[in-house]
Amino acid sequence: MPKIAEIEPTPNPNAMKFVLKEPLTWGISRSYDNLEAAKDDPLASKLFDIEHVTNVFYVDHWITVTQDGQADWQELMRKLAVPIREAPSADAQTAQLVAQSGSTTDTGNMSDADKERLEKINAILDEQVRPYLQGDGGDLHVLGLEGNKLSVHYQGACGSCPSSISGTLTGIENLVRQIEPEIEVVAV
Repeated sequence: MPKIAEIEPTPNPNAMKFVLKEPLTWGISRSYDNLEAAKDDPLASKLFDIEHVTNVFYVDHWITVTQDGQADWQELMRKLAVPIREAPSADAQTAQLVAQSGSTTDTGNMSDADKERLEKINAILDEQVRPYLQGDGGDLHVLGLEGNKLSVHYQGACGSCPSSISGTLTGIENLVRQIEPEIEVVAV
């Protein structure tokens, strides 16, 4: 059962990052925007049962919980700590999560050239964007590439953070344009 090492605020005032001593997963991220989406995830379901929780995102040694802005963080954190501490560690649930996981980036109808473009884009995002978003309790998931339109989805604390919608998205687009000059990045 994971023990909470630290609780860190994020740039999003409605999200808090719990850093754990034991991992919840081994490199498999889980992101949920509501109870229905989290119904097959025992930890996320228990967190959504707590009033005011609007998003749950976790990977490896940390979990970010976003609230609706109506709760007192001190009171909410005490409630959130219970299911987080009761959650199975990665060793106990990795097999189940690996079986459920799979890429949700749509590459099925993509040409080999577009798949290669997407690989290059993901490589630059892995190197220059994701580590910073993860440090703030979030992440960026590429949903697909259609022509020159790259669809991305912010996860965790980044999902409802005002700076994600404006400054970060512009920064990501400018970075990706270094390798794809005509690209348009759209947050979904």
